[in-house]
Amino acid sequence: MIAPQNKLAHSWIAEKRRKPRRFCFALVLGLLLAGSAYGQTCLTANDMDEGTRSALVNTAKRYFDMAARGDSASLRQNSIASVASDFSGIESAVQDNQANFAGAQATQRPPFLLKAEGTAPLPHAEFLCGVFGAQGQTKDSAVFQLSNLPPGNYGIAILDVSGAKTPYTLSFVLQQQGNDWKLGGFYAKPLQVTGHDGSWFVSRAREFKAKGQTHNAWLYFVEARELLAPVPFMSTVVTDKLYDEAQSAKPSDLPSSDLVAGGKTFKVTNLFPLSVGNELDLVVKYQSPDVSNTTQTFQDNMTVMKALIAKYPELREAFGGIVARAVEPSGRDYGSLMAMKDIK
Repeated sequence: MIAPQNKLAHSWIAEKRRKPRRFCFALVLGLLLAGSAYGQTCLTANDMDEGTRSALVNTAKRYFDMAARGDSASLRQNSIASVASDFSGIESAVQDNQANFAGAQATQRPPFLLKAEGTAPLPHAEFLCGVFGAQGQTKDSAVFQLSNLPPGNYGIAILDVSGAKTPYTLSFVLQQQGNDWKLGGFYAKPLQVTGHDGSWFVSRAREFKAKGQTHNAWLYFVEARELLAPVPFMSTVVTDKLYDEAQSAKPSDLPSSDLVAGGKTFKVTNLFPLSVGNELDLVVKYQSPDVSNTTQTFQDNMTVMKALIAKYPELREAFGGIVARAVEPSGRDYGSLMAMKDIK
């Protein structure tokens, strides 16, 4: 049985699709897929001056060293005020990932500098970084899509971390305050799930699509995108092409659908992959008026799992288990996990 899920604190960065992995969204940047270029400038590492580039690189290295030591206190002292005031999410992420970072090697990718102009938050900010071609993005370009972004200068620093059992990326969102770059976002993400990287999931998604298993195909495309994007508000030529390919496989009844079982109708609100230990499981969230009666909610969770597999038997081939989470209107939820072999 899985206890009610905790929510990570976040102030500026809002998640596009919440998955309970241990990376923290703590800077206030909400995602939106549209935006005007007015008042928004992106400088790549080659475009920015040496002083700014060095400051971003050195700050990211210093913060990585703190994370590798498990020094949450120093990270908090170097955070923007809104993050420092509610640091529990980042603190948990640091603790969960310290073993992966201690003794590991961190290689920095070229940083980005986002400049948001004006006197009020930008409702829909879209930063186009690098050189674009006739078909859109190129191998060195990137797009950052944000909403309600306060004016200021922001750095995006991405580090490839090797040496641990699983390779990771650790990404920092930094906000300039005077001569300092303060921590505003901390994203630690594995590059592999169950020993497989994003390219493997793309290949498997194509295999599922060829067999007509469009639900498995779509969900594996989703997992591939999750692994290939260091932060959820960034897109590249790789993720853009993946998005286009995934749309051709997306079933009309995802992500939401109704499940009818046991004389009840359950309204599914979300469906997404989740790595649990050495397995890839499937999370199904559904609406519930009240989860306080955990005995009844557990039974409802079991019913939802069985109904989901009965409706989409192909899921048995793609996932090791199902996590059903009943979610109240307040957001409080209650979840249960069952191995696929035990769902009859």
